[in-house]
Amino acid sequence: MAIAEHTITAERFRELLALPEYQDRRLELVEGKIVEMSQPTWNHGIVTMRLAVKIAIHAEANDLGEVPASDTGFILERNPYGRDTVRGMDIAFVSKSRIPDARGISWLALGPDLAVEVISPGNTAGDIQRKVQQLLRAGTRLIWLVYPDTRMVEAHTPDGAKTFREDDTLSGGDALPGFEIRVGDIFPG
Repeated sequence: MAIAEHTITAERFRELLALPEYQDRRLELVEGKIVEMSQPTWNHGIVTMRLAVKIAIHAEANDLGEVPASDTGFILERNPYGRDTVRGMDIAFVSKSRIPDARGISWLALGPDLAVEVISPGNTAGDIQRKVQQLLRAGTRLIWLVYPDTRMVEAHTPDGAKTFREDDTLSGGDALPGFEIRVGDIFPG
């Protein structure tokens, strides 16, 4: 659901997020329009946390980079007409070599090396595909779309997409070197 009718920049979006009426809302800026995101379900939260913990432990143990908190904003698109895009991911990983001196920065202006979206009933196919394309254009090397209902994962790279089922093993590849997980281990029960 769009909140603002006119388009705004990432900077204006940051200012609006400081206002009381926006404090407890989950928002993204998509092509200059503020969009409210639905609250995650219990299953979404469990799947996200299971995978985020494993990725964060691997990244820290191997001194690879950072895994920010869920929904940390990334500026994925800048547009001279104020149609910027600031998106959050359920899970993101950014390699050490790509993290700038972040003091005073609200959002990184790049796509994370690895982006993970756990698909909820409120997600639309069109918005998920738009987000995948925005991430790829912003330099994301690997995107996992995790489907709890079907217990599958779609992996997207600049070269295409592949589907993984419960007995398959996901690899972080060049985006998160050395990381592997059996798809079935992502899901509860």
